[in-house]
Amino acid sequence: MIQRARLIAVSAIVLCGAMAVISSTQTWLHVTLVDGGSDDLAVSGADAVVVLAPLSLAVLALGLALTIVGTILRYAFGVLTVIIGAIVGWLSAAIAFEQPTSAVVATVSVATGISGQSAVSALVSSITPTAWPAMTMVAGGLLVAVGIFTLATARTWSGSSRRFRTDQSAPAATAGADSSRPHDAIDSWDDLSRGDDPTARPLD
Repeated sequence: MIQRARLIAVSAIVLCGAMAVISSTQTWLHVTLVDGGSDDLAVSGADAVVVLAPLSLAVLALGLALTIVGTILRYAFGVLTVIIGAIVGWLSAAIAFEQPTSAVVATVSVATGISGQSAVSALVSSITPTAWPAMTMVAGGLLVAVGIFTLATARTWSGSSRRFRTDQSAPAATAGADSSRPHDAIDSWDDLSRGDDPTARPLD
């Protein structure tokens, strides 16, 4: 279980982020106006919760970044995951259970040309939620749980930067191994590429 902690955390965070991104493009609310002269208006998740799309993209970025960062940043990203999950869950729950008029103001204003929350409230007869707010609320709750899981297991994850340290140390090791052979034309070209003056080297 401990060995799979990184995979579990990253996979769950990316999955929740992807679900939230998809949810932001789906219909969250159907609005019926009092005049009844038009079909129900569909309100997308991005319109109902303006910050949903950017927060969802941030979750995706956090999940991908967790694959390469060190221990300290794992804790920082774990905290951010908890915070974002709580915000997404809370805002989605408000839409799912309360259907506030503020969530449909932008859509109704575009359809009717009437702006202002009080004016829009007078036009709205009913607001009916779809399943997407509840699903996004669950995703937010799962993000909170995964963020806590990340904080609890971050120290046990295997080091992710070992490969990069090895790659960075390779040129130095190669340089040390090659220092014993004569300096040829290819080495001079490499010196020029690095900005060094090959003529400044002592003659072999």
